[in-house]
Order: sequence, then structure tokens, then C-alpha cells
Amino acid sequence: MVKKKKQVLTTRKNVTTAQIERLAKKALKNGLKHTPAKGCKFLKDLKVGSLFQVEQGPIRGVLISCDHNATVIITETSDGGSIGKQHISANTSVKEITKV
Repeated sequence: MVKKKKQVLTTRKNVTTAQIERLAKKALKNGLKHTPAKGCKFLKDLKVGSLFQVEQGPIRGVLISCDHNATVIITETSDGGSIGKQHISANTSVKEITKV
């Protein structure tokens, strides 16, 4: 029979509101910088007409236009999602399948 080890309890350090405010100010000082995952691009960086695959799910589509949000035509989904024209964020991380 194997004996279980007892868990060691640790105490948490109290954080003051001044420390939280200082950390938040430091984190947002230069603004938030988004970077796509390795081997991926943002939709806003693709050319119009490019075929892409969304990194998070099995969704493929074609980029129609890209302003603040991207207008795309979804051509394939394996999870039963809707197919057709949709508006999604231009900061969506995708893999480019074909270049135009």
C-alpha cells in the first residue's frame, strides 16, 4: 500500500491596491501589442482573395475585404458552424493557405 504525501499549505501574500494600480499602469504604459502565433498571420495582413484557415478551429474561408473588421466567406467547417458571408475581427490569427 502506497502512502499519500501530505499537501503543504502555503500562505498567500496580500497585495495592496497601490501595488495593483502600479502594475496595471506599468502594463498599459506602452499599449497592448498583439502578435500572431508562430507560423500564422492576422487577417488584416492578408491580401484580398487569400484563402485561409482559422488557427483555433477547423474553419476555412476567403477574405473579401478588411477594414476595422474583416468580411470573409466561410467555405468549410467541420463542427457544423454556419457557412457563408460573415464579419470577424481583423486581428484573428489565421494560417494562409494560398497567396493571391
